Amino acid sequence: MHTHHAIDYIEFNVSDMAEAQRFYREAFGWSFTDYAPTYAGINIGEREVGGLSRTDTLRTGGPLVILFSEDLEASLSAVRAAGGRVVKEPFDFPGGRRFHFTDPAGNELAVWAEREG
Repeated sequence: MHTHHAIDYIEFNVSDMAEAQRFYREAFGWSFTDYAPTYAGINIGEREVGGLSRTDTLRTGGPLVILFSEDLEASLSAVRAAGGRVVKEPFDFPGGRRFHFTDPAGNELAVWAEREG
C-alpha cells in the first residue's frame, strides 16, 4: 500500500478545524477521522491520504509533504548525508514514527515509517 520514498501523505495547517473540514467536505466531498481536537485525517475513498493539523501559527509555503520509508533510520542518514537539515528528530505518533527536515532550498518535508512489531 505504501511505496518507499514516495509522496504518501500531505498535512494542511489550519487555524479553525471545523471550518476547514466544512470547506473541504463541501468543495471536494472529503471525509475526516477526528483523532484529537487538533488533528483530523483526510479520507478519500478507502484511504487516509492526509491530515488537517490545527495550529495557532500558520506556516507559509503550503502543506507539509510526507514521504514513506521502509527504513526510517536509513532515510534519516541519507537526508543528513545529502545536506538536508533535520528540524524535528524522529518521534512517535499513532501509527508510526517520523522526522522533519528542510532541503537546501528551505522546503520542509517529513518522512514516516510504520512502527516495527
